[in-house]
Amino acid sequence: MKFTAGDIAKLIQGTVEGDSSAVVSTVAKIEEGAPGALSFLANPKYADYIYTTKASVVIVNADFLAEQPVSTTLIRVPDAYQAFAKLLAVYNQHQQAQAAIEQPSFIATTATVGDGLYLGAFAYIGENAQLGKNVKIYPGSYVGNNVVIGDNTVLYPGVKVYAECKIGANVTLHSGVIIGGDGFGFAPNSENNYNKVPQIGNVIIEDHVEVGANTTIDRATLGSTIIRKGVKLDNLIQIAHNVEIGENTVIAAQTGVAGSTKIGKNCMIGGQVGIIGHLVIADGVKIAAQSGIGNNIDKEGEIMQGSPAFAVGEYRRAYVGFRKLPDLMQRIALLEKELKELKAKSA
Repeated sequence: MKFTAGDIAKLIQGTVEGDSSAVVSTVAKIEEGAPGALSFLANPKYADYIYTTKASVVIVNADFLAEQPVSTTLIRVPDAYQAFAKLLAVYNQHQQAQAAIEQPSFIATTATVGDGLYLGAFAYIGENAQLGKNVKIYPGSYVGNNVVIGDNTVLYPGVKVYAECKIGANVTLHSGVIIGGDGFGFAPNSENNYNKVPQIGNVIIEDHVEVGANTTIDRATLGSTIIRKGVKLDNLIQIAHNVEIGENTVIAAQTGVAGSTKIGKNCMIGGQVGIIGHLVIADGVKIAAQSGIGNNIDKEGEIMQGSPAFAVGEYRRAYVGFRKLPDLMQRIALLEKELKELKAKSA
């Protein structure tokens, strides 16, 4: 699709500086901009590229001051990054599949689907499933019996949603996501084997959640595993049974959260973090990458680092000492040698 600078400015409430009829049909990074491309400048580190870019239109902050002539058309907005993100969302929406039911695919006779459904080839919709309006289910995806999916939700190729789970509106599940697989529930018996504990709960995902590729969210043993409104999960994350994640919390890749842990709202959790089960983590907590969490975090807004993790200020002071350990060990060895020599002389 093609848009003029004027069209874009109207969409993002910006002001054109230059040729309002300049046409763009693609997007690009500012350092890679070519004629017909739209780009943006938000980070001052990239400011030099504004003078050399070939992009036809660049979105900039309203307070941007050019230090030399700029040949491209500018669109000034209060926040260039947010404005560009809005445009990318519009662009992505146009790129997505349009309403259609491809064959072969399967919809159970007892399922109900809203208007605007896209159902890709080899997708499956189970008994009594309920799908809202404008739902997009890409090829090879599975929606089990009694699943509920809200309006405008997207399941990319290969997503599996097990029976009884509930997915809200405006949710995005990327390829390979599995919602509602069994929780890791086994009980040892007298023969030193493990008996499986049936997992009869479900998963509830509220509105505006995004789940990255190959992330798994296990169904509860009893009750529900709950992902609250606005949560963003990266790729390759494991969320165990009966976990609850609070509103607008974000978690980076390769993190694992063990069963029944409750994570507060507005938390930020880095990559490769391990969190043991049955903990409570307060609102607004930040956890650095590769940290190990073995105890409750009761203080709101706490910043944790390390494995096992502790308060980031203490961690940094301890790390200074840790880095000096080789030198300290060498000095101790030298002192011991000198002490030994002194003792030998005084003997």
